[in-house]
Amino acid sequence: MPIKKVIAPQIDFSGLRQELRLPDEFPAAVLADAEAAARDTALPATDRTDVPFMTIDPASSRDLDQAMHLSRRAGGGYRVRYAIADVATFVAAGGPVAQESWVRGQTVYLPDGRIPLHPPVLSEGAVSLLPDADRAAVLWTIDLDADGATVALELERARVRSRAKLDYDSVQRQVDAGTAPEPVALLPEIGALLTQRAADRGAVNLPLPSQELERDGDGWRLVLRAPLPVEEDNAQISLLTGMAAASIMLAGGIGLLRTMPAPKPEAVEKLRAAAASLGIAWPAGASVGAVVAAVDPANPRGAAFLEQAADLLRGAAYTAFGVQPPEVNGGGNGNGNGGSVVPGVPELTGHGGVGAPYAHVTAPLRRLADRYATEICLALHESRPVPDWAVEALPRLPKAMSATDRIASGADRGAIDLAEAVLLEHRVGETFEAAVLDREEPSEKRPPQGTIAIDDPAVRARCLGDLPLGQRVPVRLTTADPATRTVRFEAA
Repeated sequence: MPIKKVIAPQIDFSGLRQELRLPDEFPAAVLADAEAAARDTALPATDRTDVPFMTIDPASSRDLDQAMHLSRRAGGGYRVRYAIADVATFVAAGGPVAQESWVRGQTVYLPDGRIPLHPPVLSEGAVSLLPDADRAAVLWTIDLDADGATVALELERARVRSRAKLDYDSVQRQVDAGTAPEPVALLPEIGALLTQRAADRGAVNLPLPSQELERDGDGWRLVLRAPLPVEEDNAQISLLTGMAAASIMLAGGIGLLRTMPAPKPEAVEKLRAAAASLGIAWPAGASVGAVVAAVDPANPRGAAFLEQAADLLRGAAYTAFGVQPPEVNGGGNGNGNGGSVVPGVPELTGHGGVGAPYAHVTAPLRRLADRYATEICLALHESRPVPDWAVEALPRLPKAMSATDRIASGADRGAIDLAEAVLLEHRVGETFEAAVLDREEPSEKRPPQGTIAIDDPAVRARCLGDLPLGQRVPVRLTTADPATRTVRFEAA
């Protein structure tokens, strides 16, 4: 899908920061604690700096959580080495940095700057897996057979050294040109195997383009961007590691899973009906994931189908297990939206989008939960007791992560909504051609309406009218209000 860009004027995001109550600078005590940790923390004794790791991230990123090395195994198959920044070694349990990380929950991204989970001296310095420097890491070594199935797993704290900071665009160009060196060239090869295995187990991956805001001189441009193939391949390595982490915790009877119910049969039947009305092929016996993977999101009918398919992926939560719920321990109910705690292994252990049990362990610089889940995995793998600080945190994590997920989502959507309104503010009354992504049947209190997408600028918005799903129709802009971040259309 081509990238569509529209020059945007200056946009002030300060009101959104205030509305979401995003924290400002780190307190002095937190900065002092972080600086001391960066200066005084010893690296692990186990030395894996002979392995030539690499990182692949957006070009501007400095908070680098993951470094990988891929190789072929003698006799067939592959070895995936995945080094994850060892945040727990630098963040003392109960210390100022640890306490502040509970206030923040995760790194929140806005177009004019991020609100980091940890002070930059750690997240962009001493703990980040920047190139040409020894760093502390939790190293996952996962052996795969020739079909991509996991056959062996090792986990350890180790000293590592990244040799290169790569970015997605340049890696994709190398892969496309056939010039990528073997450690990089193996990524699409392994990614394809893991993607096929995901499809076989019923995973659902929605290839939806994302709206992003980028700097353009003193202003902004709104970009509609589809993920590059190497980004999807890279994501498969992270998913592989998250599934390995879930298997360790489930076997050990304690941990923190990322769960999501499998699509309900009636929802699948509704999607099958939508496919028929949109002319989307659904071969006999094909899974939802296989049908979704074959759809072109650049086609209006394909985009509408994917919009319908997104309804299947609802109810994501963090589920802590193997500990008493917090009301037993005297700490609140722990059961806000998006999280739960159970004393034994939960009834729901899987993730409907992944098609298997799954846990978050690969982004500890940017997400609070990963530090605790990683520490549990290390202890269980080494057959030693889980540290008390990790056990005590488990009952609180689902509620904390649910709250911060809502804030991060609000920041993402709020920034895009504001940009859309600013872009269209002076075009009220104009007519645009739009693709109908979703439609809602009218009721006594609600007229017919739906969701449309226009190409220039790349905007998604609500639209009044009897809209034909998956078709292109003329629509008239009726509202574009930056103060309320509202954009509305009506069928023309």
